[in-house]
Amino acid sequence: MSKLTDFLAGEKILVADGATGTQLLKAGLKAGVAPESWNLANPEAIRALHRGYIEAGANVVLTNTFGGSRFRLGRHGLEGQVKEINEAAARLAREVAGEAVFVFGDIGPSGELLKPLGKLPYEEAVAGLAEQAEGLLAGGVDAILIETMSDINEAKAAVEGVRKVNAEIPILVTFSFDTHGRTMMGAKPDKVAKEIWALGVTAMGANCGRTLTETLTAIEQMRAAVPEAVLMAKPNAGLPHATVGDTVYDVTPEIMAEYAHKFAEQKVKIFGGCCGSAPEHIRAIAEALK
Repeated sequence: MSKLTDFLAGEKILVADGATGTQLLKAGLKAGVAPESWNLANPEAIRALHRGYIEAGANVVLTNTFGGSRFRLGRHGLEGQVKEINEAAARLAREVAGEAVFVFGDIGPSGELLKPLGKLPYEEAVAGLAEQAEGLLAGGVDAILIETMSDINEAKAAVEGVRKVNAEIPILVTFSFDTHGRTMMGAKPDKVAKEIWALGVTAMGANCGRTLTETLTAIEQMRAAVPEAVLMAKPNAGLPHATVGDTVYDVTPEIMAEYAHKFAEQKVKIFGGCCGSAPEHIRAIAEALK
């Protein structure tokens, strides 16, 4: 058993960090610039990002690599730096986290549609996500989190890609249920749960989404479908609203803390925030789950 799987077998809940993109925009990242480019160009901002969440009480941080695959980095002309960018991200997170905080290597969706709905062959998706995983593992992550998935086949390609690089590393997979209780590709929580848990992953669950209530409902349905599963959740801080010169999310830290208890009732083992959540949200969650 890894240190992570050993912890998940216990009674405590791991507190994960909050949003990456939201915080980096506040730190000065310009719109249209790949957040992952800052792993090389502005490492101190990335250290500060992780430090803020750890000081707030997070004992899991995600690497700044949501769009770190060749598919997404290619949109910024960075496809030749996949391994360098991902390894740098993992090393920065580990540098701040030390050994007391878990570092999850973050793999987001490719941004492409797999065949037959799109042009991306399954084998190419596997290869591209394996390349990203290789960089993350070289940087010393404790686990790989495949997140914000909407296509079950793409999630399977990501799991296969990670296992091509390292068959033993813990893998966690979360989907975004944001379209009438389904993913953007029409997958329902119960179907996702049954197919993903059958892959032998360490944990699965839901992240992002439209509202806390909808994400909680998805978790409830996943729990019902696979009662023995290890679940995690990282919901958005509600929906964004544009104000003069800023974007505000409608869920306060207090509301997020209240929902942390509701997710805990579903025996979620890892809980944090996604878009719009800041260190203040994570601090409130950590206090609520003590």
